[in-house]
Amino acid sequence: MSLADWLAGRKSPAGRLPEGIDELRGPTRGIIVLPRHLAFPGMRECDVADDVTRRNMYGIVLTQGQRNDVARFLNPQLLRTDWPLIRETLDPKLRGTCERRFQLNGPAAAKA
Repeated sequence: MSLADWLAGRKSPAGRLPEGIDELRGPTRGIIVLPRHLAFPGMRECDVADDVTRRNMYGIVLTQGQRNDVARFLNPQLLRTDWPLIRETLDPKLRGTCERRFQLNGPAAAKA
């Protein structure tokens, strides 16, 4: 693999996301303290019970996080519930990769 291929893979959603939703092990409650490489000003701590804050944090982690960040901070049940509201804020390529990898069915995911 060339350096260009490696760098492209690192930046692509396919290279950054876990292979399946069963790899996600994030909490269903409590406070998450994001590492500095994911923290935005005013968004370092996230109370998972706060729906709006959690959805914002999930968007940040999906967009900026590496595989271990996504696995560590995202909870599969909460992601399924929040997906209809999160999906529209994501880049279409990232959205499609998440829907395939995590078996999310677009806007109807929460109804399943």
